[in-house]
Amino acid sequence: MKLSVVVSLYNEEDNVIPLCEKEYEALEGIDYELILVDDGSSDKTVENVKKVANERTKLLIFNKNHGQSTAMQAGIDAAEGEYIVTMDGDLQNDPADIPTMLAKLEESGLDVVAGVRANRQDGFVLRKFPSKIANWIIRNTTDVRLSDYGCSLRIYKKDIAKNLGLYGELHRFIPVLAKLQGAKMTEVDVRHHARMHGESKYGINRTFRVMADLILMIFFQKYFRRPMHLFGGWGIITFIVGFLINLYLVIYKFWTGEDIWGRPLLLLGSILILAGIQFVTVGIIAELMMRTYYESQNKKVYRLKETFIGEQKA
Repeated sequence: MKLSVVVSLYNEEDNVIPLCEKEYEALEGIDYELILVDDGSSDKTVENVKKVANERTKLLIFNKNHGQSTAMQAGIDAAEGEYIVTMDGDLQNDPADIPTMLAKLEESGLDVVAGVRANRQDGFVLRKFPSKIANWIIRNTTDVRLSDYGCSLRIYKKDIAKNLGLYGELHRFIPVLAKLQGAKMTEVDVRHHARMHGESKYGINRTFRVMADLILMIFFQKYFRRPMHLFGGWGIITFIVGFLINLYLVIYKFWTGEDIWGRPLLLLGSILILAGIQFVTVGIIAELMMRTYYESQNKKVYRLKETFIGEQKA
């Protein structure tokens, strides 16, 4: 199969029928499958999908709401296509952009083509402005240089998509997860439509969750395979600072004979020594967990792009 299109749905009863119709029209002539993942909708989303579904449509139904990242992962797990597309089910992404993105991916030889909402049809204060700030922060902390991290419309080679490992709310950081696999990516402008039916599931209240996930992404990028370099480094620095503070106080006591008990500086030095020991301990535990993660599942810390064996010459 050439293409799998994965769409996550949550209470989109008025959008799914026109969505499916647009998918069928846009993808005509391509060997594809449409995978719709219902994330525990409480309206008629499932019922309406069943009304319009054809032989190329696969519907996965969750027993309850698990979140967009989990829904995307379930759809990707079920995908059989050589290339995999992810997109939202609210009709703000346009299926008509998929053939162009597919052609771009095939001709470029890259691993991911990400959409950029060039003329975004959302409110400025609650959607565009926070998104611009988030894009700037993510771009400069992860060094993954994309313009629009919030656009769900992306197309991936199968091996990249299958190894993303989505959980929690990491769908916002899919480009970073792809980059961790060594993926090469580019961007293309895509259409973006105003939401016609239903309510947006996004809001400014997600900002703190995005920031927490960003810290996790930075850790994954820099220290996932060597956590001791993070925790051990900070632990040694903290311990040394605490030790020097307390050493100074001991020398001061013997030199002057003054009582140092109860001084804030003594308390600070003791806390830093204990914190240093804790950091190093956490680093050791993290190293053991990392090794267990790889060795228990026979995983490798590397991915081979290609293996070439030369021909024997006369």
